[in-house]
Amino acid sequence: MKHNKKVNHLGRKTAHRTSMLANMATSLIMHKRIATTTAKAKALKVFVEPLITKSKDDTTTSRRVVFSKLRNKEAVTELFREISQKVANRPGGYTRILRTGFRQGDAAEMCIIELVDYNENMLKETAAKKTTRTRRSKKAAPKAEAPVAEAPAAEEKAAE
Repeated sequence: MKHNKKVNHLGRKTAHRTSMLANMATSLIMHKRIATTTAKAKALKVFVEPLITKSKDDTTTSRRVVFSKLRNKEAVTELFREISQKVANRPGGYTRILRTGFRQGDAAEMCIIELVDYNENMLKETAAKKTTRTRRSKKAAPKAEAPVAEAPAAEEKAAE
């Protein structure tokens, strides 16, 4: 049973796990999407989302806290300069995990973890979905206009 087991240790000691997550977070920030196993992606999501939230507040303290976790100047600069601007109005949920199947060698479940605001294909789909019309408004408009338009035409024919 998995009661009170909040951290997935990923079969590694603490120092190895934190270094691996820092490296994966750096790669995610620099490349906007990476391919990994599902277990590592779930652990990375818990690791990187608080850092992105922290980057919204661009202060020296928040930069130092993020740098202590990432340990990479270029990644911190990228996070505070570009990513924080793009996710400024998003209340959370900065990453998306897309399952891609199983690895051939050991059948581990693979996935792609990406930053939500950087996938143009998904952004186009959500924009297309917003333009749907409801059935009720479509039927209500023609019924109100149709009898008014037909009534004057019938009166004109009767007058002739």
